[in-house]
Amino acid sequence: MATFPITKRGAEMLKAELHKLKTVERPAVINAIAEARAQGDLSENADYDAAKERQGFIEGRIAEVEGKLSAAQIIDPVSVDAGGRVVFGATVDLEDEDSGAAVTYQIVGEDEADIKQGLVNIGSPIARALIGKEEGDVAEVQAPGGTRRYEVVAVRYE
Repeated sequence: MATFPITKRGAEMLKAELHKLKTVERPAVINAIAEARAQGDLSENADYDAAKERQGFIEGRIAEVEGKLSAAQIIDPVSVDAGGRVVFGATVDLEDEDSGAAVTYQIVGEDEADIKQGLVNIGSPIARALIGKEEGDVAEVQAPGGTRRYEVVAVRYE
């Protein structure tokens, strides 16, 4: 299995989710199944069917998260020294050349991406356009509304 990058914060989030799934969600669904079984006939028991479906989802998610954590290459952005270039984990201050609007993005792994928080997936068009750029460089991004040009104002590793 190929490794994929994830920030230290992203790995901690996955570990917390895995802990919750194993210690809270799994026992709760086991109790729900036991209660549904106690009601008698399972062939027409909607509570039992729902609990078994939920159990399947939880077990699948546990396997998925464990697989991701085992294949993850955890990168701590603070320890990255890329000489001012944009790399995975970097936080980048940009200025839109057309509107002059300032935006800040951190390039992160797929599981931790959240554009509303300024966290962009390494595979997104903006991240791909920014990788390797330095302060003062201009990145052209193919957006759904056309090509956007961003000037790299600052690159930080935090």
